[in-house]
Amino acid sequence: MINSSSIKALSLVTLVAALGCKTEPAEESTPKPNIIVILADDLGYGDVSAYGSNTISTPNIDQLAETGLRFTQGYCTSATCTPSRYGLLTGVYPWRNKDARVLPGDAPALIRPGMATLPSLLKKAGYKTAVVGKWHLGLGDGNVNWNERISPGPNDIGFDYSYMMAATNDRVPTVFVENQKVVGLEAHDPLMINYKENFPGEPTGKDNPELLKMHPSHGHDMSIHNGISRIGFMKGGKAALWRDEDMADVFIDKAREFITEQKDGPFFLYFALHQPHVPRTPNERFVGQSGMGPRGDAIVEADWCVGEITKHLESLGLSKNTLIVFSSDNGPVIDDGYEDQAVELLGDHQPLGLLRGGKYSLFDGGTRVPFIVSWPGTVKAGVSDALVCQVDLPASLSSLVGVTADSGTIADSKNVMDALLGKSDMGRSSLVLHASGTQAIRNLKWYLIPPHDGPAIYQHTNTESGRDTAMQLYQISDPGQKINVAVENPEAVAELEALLLAEKNK
Repeated sequence: MINSSSIKALSLVTLVAALGCKTEPAEESTPKPNIIVILADDLGYGDVSAYGSNTISTPNIDQLAETGLRFTQGYCTSATCTPSRYGLLTGVYPWRNKDARVLPGDAPALIRPGMATLPSLLKKAGYKTAVVGKWHLGLGDGNVNWNERISPGPNDIGFDYSYMMAATNDRVPTVFVENQKVVGLEAHDPLMINYKENFPGEPTGKDNPELLKMHPSHGHDMSIHNGISRIGFMKGGKAALWRDEDMADVFIDKAREFITEQKDGPFFLYFALHQPHVPRTPNERFVGQSGMGPRGDAIVEADWCVGEITKHLESLGLSKNTLIVFSSDNGPVIDDGYEDQAVELLGDHQPLGLLRGGKYSLFDGGTRVPFIVSWPGTVKAGVSDALVCQVDLPASLSSLVGVTADSGTIADSKNVMDALLGKSDMGRSSLVLHASGTQAIRNLKWYLIPPHDGPAIYQHTNTESGRDTAMQLYQISDPGQKINVAVENPEAVAELEALLLAEKNK
């Protein structure tokens, strides 16, 4: 039976409907953020002014830190580039793969089709994916014909679009590769590459120093291009060769094009800077800006690149829905093979900050690097001491977008998304670090370097290797790793040795 109060309620509902009033719609699900990983090359913990340097200015990187979260305990996996990049993209410690070492420019693809990767996981969540910049993870099957389609490569492991250099700017081939084809090749002038012997009649830095505008300090004395001798031998492909000084502009243009094309998102961009890796050849407009010669000027140019990315996001209204991770592939090196006055003009600048070691080193400065996460409106600005690593990006970012990796893949990647977003002070509890076939391990209190044979100092780069026949244990509260406390703390040594062995046996 309908009573009078029910009739009144029905009448009110009818009146509201007649007047066109609407109830509040259900809250829409939050859109997936665009994701950009910007990876510098050989940039040290002390090379960024946001990390305390007062000798160089990096305002655009600093802006990311001011609007985001700056990590004091952020790491790459390895003290050299190829292994480090392998860990970031696969979520697997590079020392588990015997081929994950610094590769020549004609090396076969290190990441094989079918392997789970950061881009392949994000594609499952509907992302369009791209890599722009430095690759250095191998291409093809070991006998590449550079004049045909090159496969396997980044487009076979999860990237929809790729525009990159094959290896490094100091190795041949000195050409750009777009979607598995060398850009600008002409059929009548094929590109030929050889890492064992020179082509007849081709000049080299060793035999023809009069042709050089930048001379090698060690190595780097093979084929000459753009007045710079490189590692490896090359012939032909003249129309396709890059001009080093234009590289930053070329890569930025390609990155902006991808962002614009995918502005309706979601998209993932792996933007791999080549700065400040050797040869340091910033565009002419950056020359002299740092007062520290080509290395400092290259860092200024890298900072400009970061600013171009963030400004483009702002112009498209994408800033608040884009998560940016900024980091470096390993620690810094000053003289890495060319006479560019990096040592002479260093002045008071300390690329390592308070750390010890650098590129190639087992000490903390080999792998502890700038690590910044920015997502305006979502990541609360501040500083975090949480222990995080680039190897954690596959697990963390796939979790953020609702993708679960298959069992056994990205095996060493931990989901530390709460730490990356600033929701937790805790990241991972321990981390295995790698340099030149050797490992170290750290937890939240200690840093252990087991005994390793080899030189204490790498003479060519004047880098402390971290190798010693004695056990080394340092407190995390000793960032310069000045006091070895292994003898006084046998329990900590035993605990970390056991943990490292367990990791190796996984």
